[in-house]
Amino acid sequence: MLPVIPTTVIGSWSFPGWYAKFCDDAARHPDLFGTDDREEALRDAVRLAVDDQVRAGSDIITDGEMQRVDFNLGFYDYLEGIKPLPQARLWGPPAHDQRSRYLCVGPISAPQGLGLVREYHRLREYTQAPVKLPVPGPFTLAGCLQGGEVYRDRQEITAALIPIVNREMKALVEAGVDFVQLDEPSFACHPDQPEAFLDVIARTVAGVKAKISMHMCFGNYRGRAVGWRSYQPLFPHLGRAAVQQLALEFASREMAEIELIQQVPAPMEVAVGLVDVKNTWVEPAALVADRLRQTLKYIDAERVHVTPDCGFSQTARHVAARRETGQHGRRCEIGAPGVAALANCQV
Repeated sequence: MLPVIPTTVIGSWSFPGWYAKFCDDAARHPDLFGTDDREEALRDAVRLAVDDQVRAGSDIITDGEMQRVDFNLGFYDYLEGIKPLPQARLWGPPAHDQRSRYLCVGPISAPQGLGLVREYHRLREYTQAPVKLPVPGPFTLAGCLQGGEVYRDRQEITAALIPIVNREMKALVEAGVDFVQLDEPSFACHPDQPEAFLDVIARTVAGVKAKISMHMCFGNYRGRAVGWRSYQPLFPHLGRAAVQQLALEFASREMAEIELIQQVPAPMEVAVGLVDVKNTWVEPAALVADRLRQTLKYIDAERVHVTPDCGFSQTARHVAARRETGQHGRRCEIGAPGVAALANCQV
């Protein structure tokens, strides 16, 4: 049974150094490892991600997205009707303009799905705790695709992706998943058409019989944001989204706009980001607890989950898992979901 205020990661966990090296070598030298080698490394990485979260006291576990490449880039390997484009910038400071891009050369399809059911089964081999499965949103997936002569714009590409994501979510539910997180950070960065956004979400989740959270940060590729970091344009519209929870970023913005969550209608929940994954400074437990107190001024505790702002994929593992001492001398896991400030320290 979950506590009143459950804790969890958003989705990704920090890659262990050896696994990051393995993935890089496997990408550069495909013949270096066999299928059994790859499976062994993947399972070991998932097991470590689960163990780190359990040790941190997380209430809801993910596989750490160890089975993915840079949040959503690996999903394009499952799509047919696209081809990779040359990268426009290879050198200089890492940023979003260095992400892989693709051109649509035919109708988009995913005959084998997106691989998420297999991710779920691997995760279940290592934990019987409550879990959630992050799923890429169609609008965010469309952000790395150019329509070419097939689709006029991003909206048409999104429409083509909606049934693919919807089928994947239904397949997860059929496999036993009861908590799905729809990752749509692009909507937070492109908030100019909220009604169209609500329609996309409604069609994406139609018929999915599970609890659905929608994650909307402001981007975290290489630890960088990619838009104006304000939720104001999306309120009060977000309260009408066809989901049961909103997962929002607050810690990196020093809790700016936290008062907006009072506009979220009950019983919709809010997963509040109280740990800044972009910062290598590990927040003291007392600070995380203070952020929670600020949150509870605007929403009932029963409607709150506590998370980091975004995934830990861009954070060094030793930072993500670091422990700090709480006010009362107790050891508090801050990096992981940042929330031993709740479980182990007084709030």
